[in-house]
Amino acid sequence: MNVFGVTGWKNAGKTGLMERLVGEISCRGYLVSTLKHAHHSFDVDHIGKDSHRHRLAGASQVLLASTERWALMEENRGAPELTLDQLLLKLDPVDLVLIEGWKRDLHPKIEAWRAEAGNPLIAPQDPTILAVATDVPMQIDRPVFDLNDTETIADFILRQTRLIV
Repeated sequence: MNVFGVTGWKNAGKTGLMERLVGEISCRGYLVSTLKHAHHSFDVDHIGKDSHRHRLAGASQVLLASTERWALMEENRGAPELTLDQLLLKLDPVDLVLIEGWKRDLHPKIEAWRAEAGNPLIAPQDPTILAVATDVPMQIDRPVFDLNDTETIADFILRQTRLIV
């Protein structure tokens, strides 16, 4: 499966870029899935709902299904966090998986970077970052794209993953 990451510090524009890329690449006819890393405890369940009650009662997995969608929640229950590779194996095959987060993993990435956020650029120390998408001009030893130029960034990612030549 082709994977490509969007990484960067908080408030760098990662989620907005991911959202635009999913829309752009999907509109071109490719099947796209996403994988997002959360650095904190999160919950897709709602307190008091049946599925939440099942989970709190000790269920290892809870599958919630409707005519519109389904979601499988799996509790780690003290087990180590799954690696990116282990999580990728849980996804159905698609043309491209866009990954948000996982800064330190070795998959190819583009760094989202906004000047106003005031964070250091990750790219100079990370060879897995193949380009930077930013809101200001910069000189660096790899391609630099306007953060809002979704079409050009999508072209770059599709070329890097060999989905287009």
